[in-house]
Amino acid sequence: MPRPAKGARLWLRPARRDASGRVTHAATWIILDGGRQRVTGLGADARKEAERALAHHIAAKYEAPRRDRDLAEIPVTDVIHIYLKDVVPNQSRPKPAAERCTRLLMWWKGKTLADVSAATCAAYVAGRGNTGGARRDLEDLRAAIGHHAKEGLHRGEVRVALPAKGAPRERWLTRDEAAALLWAGWRAREQQRRGRKGDPGEPRPTRRWTMRHLARFVLIGLYTGTRAGAIASASWSASAGRSYVDLKQGVFYRLAVGARPTKKRQPPVPIPARLLAHMRRWYEVAAEDARAAGIEPPVPTGYLVEYHGQPVQSVKTAFRSAVDLAGLDGQITPHTLRHTAATWLMQAGVPMWEAAGFLGMSTQMVERTYGHHHPDHLKGAATALGSRPGTANKTPTKTLNGKGTSGVGTNR
Repeated sequence: MPRPAKGARLWLRPARRDASGRVTHAATWIILDGGRQRVTGLGADARKEAERALAHHIAAKYEAPRRDRDLAEIPVTDVIHIYLKDVVPNQSRPKPAAERCTRLLMWWKGKTLADVSAATCAAYVAGRGNTGGARRDLEDLRAAIGHHAKEGLHRGEVRVALPAKGAPRERWLTRDEAAALLWAGWRAREQQRRGRKGDPGEPRPTRRWTMRHLARFVLIGLYTGTRAGAIASASWSASAGRSYVDLKQGVFYRLAVGARPTKKRQPPVPIPARLLAHMRRWYEVAAEDARAAGIEPPVPTGYLVEYHGQPVQSVKTAFRSAVDLAGLDGQITPHTLRHTAATWLMQAGVPMWEAAGFLGMSTQMVERTYGHHHPDHLKGAATALGSRPGTANKTPTKTLNGKGTSGVGTNR
């Protein structure tokens, strides 16, 4: 049985060297599609541009007609192709959106807008096998149909039935758990077997630290509640496509330079004093490295979180390893750091409107998801139930011995 096609995707072709080790061809992003390679001409640092090139490539494979037709005459694939061409390249994360649209194109091929119903959407969810992932795919389908209607390319209502949302993830880290996770990342070392004569020997740690970049990532996530993408793109100075830190003013500009604000707000945030001290120390280390490399003036131009001198694209693998090393239970992901920051702010009694501004959330979201951690949460109701009728808002009367007479359990 032939292997199913993976669809168009990106591949970073490694740098090529000659016999002497000199780089002859720099690392380049390649679009793989149908056994062919399409060179983008973009280097390793241009991942965002490469993702947009992928979205353009998928959209350009087929030019969907743009005319008003009956629902039964409009293929769903035409609707998705138009969405890919008009909307996806301008999104903040075009690659995941293009991948979701590729899945939709493969499943909905041969179906029209008249076929979009609760039954076909349920069949898509069953075929996808992942309810959460299927819901996100169908949200894109709904957006594509909405864009198609907005462009005046069809009339009539088409409803996309979404599966129910899963239970919200309420897992957050205690201070001790956060410390264990940090130390797991900081202390992790490469393990090598040193055997002789066919005996592999026991694995022993080397002097190569493998996850110290993750410790930086965790610190930034805990102290700022920033999403993973903004942490990964954070650099020492303002540059197109990057978020950056201003160490003089102590501000983290989380929205990448040149990026358009979205509903996932990323406002500038003051850097907490403890994290700012760490960042300034990291900057001095980066400046020393630049000076050793002969760069004058020795001003770091890289990223705050790097692995082997390169920006990290994802920390999911390292994060899972650190969670295992720390012995933590439950479903803990990089996004858990954001939940943890929000929870700690509530436990510290920070007003909800201020926490919402710091995290880039709405006040309603903070109250609905994290408000129960606030020390004042429903305190008025508890006080009222613990008092006699009509005395909840009154100052207790003092007796001769100084004890109050109102409320349950007073001495008589």
